Amino acid sequence: MVTLNRIYTRGGDNGQTSLGDGSRVPKDATLVDAYGGVDEANSVIGVARLHTAGDGDTDAMLARIQNDLFDLGADLCTPVAPDETPGKALRIVQAQVDRLEQEIDAMNANLAPLKSFVLPGGTPAAAYLHIARTVIRRAERTIATAARDGHVNALALTYANRLSDHLFVLSRALNARAEGDVLWQPGAHR
Repeated sequence: MVTLNRIYTRGGDNGQTSLGDGSRVPKDATLVDAYGGVDEANSVIGVARLHTAGDGDTDAMLARIQNDLFDLGADLCTPVAPDETPGKALRIVQAQVDRLEQEIDAMNANLAPLKSFVLPGGTPAAAYLHIARTVIRRAERTIATAARDGHVNALALTYANRLSDHLFVLSRALNARAEGDVLWQPGAHR
């Protein structure tokens, strides 16, 4: 377990920060930007959960995803070493991706097929999940950039990609229980 007994260290006052392997990098390094985006998405999901407290299954799903996002951040802040011993660093694993896919399939099975693009909105929870979806998409693009250097767990990128799909389908499922999706009407206001 992590123990945080000191919140400020002054170690980043010069614009650098430490990665999980102890290396120092600029605070605007691609990996730092990637796990910062993951943290931002996690925060938005926390706000969405204010609106899912009465829905035990949805809230539990989002709580698990928030925990997974800390795993993803830990994964990203520790560059993959060429000679890395399996299990030494906390990494996203296939089971976490599989769980997202199973939940997507279960939720999507109960939804009407889309006949237009969905505009972000609907219930408060769905609206916040749309924000979280776009934030994780941005983080995914940054993870993809970092992955080109070869120091990123491939499943970290896969998890981010699948999570944005999950958040989209979950927002649709929440809206289906209320007024339904807000659909794009091409050229409706010309």
